[in-house]
Amino acid sequence: MMIRRLLQLFTGLAMYGISLAVFIRAGLGLDPWDVFHQGLASKTGLSIGVVVIAVSFLVLLLWIPLRQWPGFGTLCNAVLVGVFADIGLALIPGVSHLGGQIAMLAGAVLLNAIASACYIGARFGPGARDGLMTGLARRTGWSVRVSRTLIEVVVLGVGWLLGGSVGVGTVVYALAIGPLVQLLLPRFMVPAALPGQEHGESAVESRAVDSDRRDAAPHS
Repeated sequence: MMIRRLLQLFTGLAMYGISLAVFIRAGLGLDPWDVFHQGLASKTGLSIGVVVIAVSFLVLLLWIPLRQWPGFGTLCNAVLVGVFADIGLALIPGVSHLGGQIAMLAGAVLLNAIASACYIGARFGPGARDGLMTGLARRTGWSVRVSRTLIEVVVLGVGWLLGGSVGVGTVVYALAIGPLVQLLLPRFMVPAALPGQEHGESAVESRAVDSDRRDAAPHS
């Protein structure tokens, strides 16, 4: 079971990073957090992968006042998504034909949904951004949906002001990712281990993943 969980985690994070690269190459707009990442990358001159990694660890600092602790999957997510985003950008060419852009956008959304279901289903803890959302909801008493909306409106606005790409892809992602992840997650969800049955997943991580499963709506 542990081998399956690790393979699923690493495969999901690799696909997630590649999906970000495909979104960028499609050129039709990004999801809110990646609008922010792209805008920050354009202003700093850093690669988007490096920005994704840096922002992940900065977001983890915000977990401290929320009294939330990262899991193994959280730390892997913080590093590997950015690494594979840069690898994808180095290997995937851009397209200028609208038909090709639409095909890449559709592929990116589907790949992102599969990737999300894989890494959430592996039950090693949420990503930094998802954990910020659930932690804020827990500490404030707001619903997860309200917390998510507030966070993503802020990062989308800041990212747009920094020059990040907002477009039809932003809307498509927001409408499609939640239903797709909800549809795919049962296929990838590893059953929770009974106490003492497996090592590597704390009760805190398990609850965080269960929260992600319940709220796999338009995000992260």
